[in-house]
Amino acid sequence: MISTKNHLEKLKINQLLDLSEFVVTENFKHHSNNILPENYKTDVNSIYKEEVNYFNDSEVFVSKDASGSISGSIRVLRWNYKDMLPIQKIFGINPLLVTGDENVSINDVWHIGRFAIKKEVKDINLFKQLMVCAISPICKHKGNIAFAECDSKLLRILNLLGIKATVIGNSINYLGSETIPILMTYDGLIDFYTQNIGLVPTNVLNQSTKNNTLQERVVFTKQTLNYPLV
Repeated sequence: MISTKNHLEKLKINQLLDLSEFVVTENFKHHSNNILPENYKTDVNSIYKEEVNYFNDSEVFVSKDASGSISGSIRVLRWNYKDMLPIQKIFGINPLLVTGDENVSINDVWHIGRFAIKKEVKDINLFKQLMVCAISPICKHKGNIAFAECDSKLLRILNLLGIKATVIGNSINYLGSETIPILMTYDGLIDFYTQNIGLVPTNVLNQSTKNNTLQERVVFTKQTLNYPLV
């Protein structure tokens, strides 16, 4: 077990390649016995391109250790109703047809992804901090909802922590684990949020990263590769 002091921050656009590398390698660590395929850099590049495209509508939160290395990550994306969400690409689910309680008017639709924690780190508070960061915008309006593709093990942990998620489709074997499409609502998140918001410094949630630009970057076409919440 690694026991280390971490600090939370929002990731800048010029650090998205670091995020992509971290997410891919940690997924293989958790699900493929630490074996990286020869072409794993292709996966890294695909995620990087997608996150660059998403950046203006998203916030990426990371935890870094004393050396500056990423130990945990999560991304929350506000859907613009134009880009295809992972829930559509992977499961063929139309988000507009599974928006929960018909009596509740939908405000914003969000997607949570790129959730990964370094395999050697065993810290439930880090888990809670990352989740608070991701659901913070959803918990600002009662009509907000969020979608995610969730590993079956993670779904059990979410339930134990009081995060209420609704399964909206059949599971598939994805990236070496059973992955389940879920829907989360304001009502299902607000209790966890209010109980754990104190774990996250206010300045982290309010930090602005949108004045950063990529140098000599091009606009990428949308990619179809996505990683599950875990």
